[in-house]
Amino acid sequence: MVIKVGPSPPADLAAFLQPYASLVSRGQSRHAMERYTTGLLADIPRKTASDLGRGVAGTNGQRLQEFLTNTEWDSREMDRLRVQYMVAQASLGRGLQIIDDTGFAKKGTHSVGVARQYSGTLGRVDNCQVLVTSHYVDGSFDWPITARLYLPEGWTQDQVRLSAAKVPTGTSFQTKGEIALELIDAGIAAAVPTEAVLADAGYGDQPRFLDGLETRGLPYLVGVASSTRFRLAQDVEEDSGEQPAPPYQGQGRPRRARRLEDRIPSREANALLEELLQDAWHAITWREGSKGNLTKEFTRVRVYRVGRRGKPLPTAGWLIGQRPLPGQQGESKYCFAWGLDSRSLQDQVILAHNRWVIERFYQDAKGELGLDDYEGRFWTGLHRHVALVMMAHSFLSIRRNHCLPPQTDSTNGPRQFPSATSVAGFPPEGSPKFSCLKEVHP
Repeated sequence: MVIKVGPSPPADLAAFLQPYASLVSRGQSRHAMERYTTGLLADIPRKTASDLGRGVAGTNGQRLQEFLTNTEWDSREMDRLRVQYMVAQASLGRGLQIIDDTGFAKKGTHSVGVARQYSGTLGRVDNCQVLVTSHYVDGSFDWPITARLYLPEGWTQDQVRLSAAKVPTGTSFQTKGEIALELIDAGIAAAVPTEAVLADAGYGDQPRFLDGLETRGLPYLVGVASSTRFRLAQDVEEDSGEQPAPPYQGQGRPRRARRLEDRIPSREANALLEELLQDAWHAITWREGSKGNLTKEFTRVRVYRVGRRGKPLPTAGWLIGQRPLPGQQGESKYCFAWGLDSRSLQDQVILAHNRWVIERFYQDAKGELGLDDYEGRFWTGLHRHVALVMMAHSFLSIRRNHCLPPQTDSTNGPRQFPSATSVAGFPPEGSPKFSCLKEVHP
């Protein structure tokens, strides 16, 4: 179903947006916020400001563009208020934060952050923007938390481009992992219940990102490349320790004591798991797909992370391997879990595969809500557009998960995403379900 874009929004959408009216000072700006959000939910093929202006009654592209780029309001505060509302209305009190990024293909060189860079979404190096996002999921609900544009280092070193794109003064280069840590912090500051963090190998292969999670005491389960190096925990824990250096013989450089990195060489993830016997691998089904159960073989070994140049690190966790069932085709994959020692292998596998939820968000947000349709060149406009897309997605999540009946007037109700499969494995079975909409406002 789609919204018939009349001069007024459906009553439930108007009520959903009312708490955010305080973000702007003028009635005209509040009207533009409502019209923009209504347009994102409408059956309009492209969701640029000009297209929304033509497709939504009571406004035009110039007013909507003015709201995005020149009206004074803070998209981060919109995210904070929305997330507080979603925590109260659509969470079980125990959940995960998922980190990922998505690319927007672009032409030209003027759009903020655009560069020839790798995009996992596109599957190649291309001219694009890359948006880092965080997402909440638990056993019943999922919704976006916040997002930040990644600025390539070449951008942060070019003050002319930064000024032209209206990037905030003082913005410096940050890796995607550093941005991700700030997004996680923002979620926690808004009371997002975070028992663990999930990310793919693009983040699992960033040591500083993992160090940051450990410093914060946040358990994590991340993808890693097959070439990532570890040491078997059994080897490290059975190591006899450094032996005294051999006596100096009076000639040449004195020999030093052998360090742990010399005594126990690190090894690649694929090599550690390939030597395991067949009975160490177990067939595990993590959820039911459209064509039947999703099942692979999995195993795990206890390992320690390895630092630069083989330096030993005190971080012990589980290296998890995945491979196709016998007779089936497919690639092997690897994950590393820290702070989740109480979880069985099956629980860890199910947790790891919750990452698909953020991919579904990207698909819905781009295909239905115009996440990648922003055509402006400015930092502020892009982040405001993203915040409003996340607002629209959260509204649909509230409608879907609380089974709010569509309005029976001529609007015909909002666009509905397909009902989500309940996310399996988190939180554990027996946790209370959230079943009714409470009168809670941000």
